[in-house]
Amino acid sequence: MKKIVTIGLLASLMTTSLLADGVAAYKKCVGCHGANGEKVALGKSKIIKDMSKNELAIALMGYQKGTYGGAMKALMKGQVKGLSKADIDALAEMIGK
Repeated sequence: MKKIVTIGLLASLMTTSLLADGVAAYKKCVGCHGANGEKVALGKSKIIKDMSKNELAIALMGYQKGTYGGAMKALMKGQVKGLSKADIDALAEMIGK
């Protein structure tokens, strides 16, 4: 029983940590994507709150590599340039469904 409680507590702390990191990383996204990812950024993007966690992670990593995106590809590459894998995972966890 102690193991189950310990594992549950650790999982909860990790999720809380990911969400905190996601909130911090998302601050520069709010202006275009909205507070909850509900906006079509600059009239050209997908509504990111409707994307799955996996879709978001793939998109963000693709923007970093320059292999993903349409009209806003160059802009987004600069925005995600400094994100770590942990930042991307945290953003995907926080925003994705």
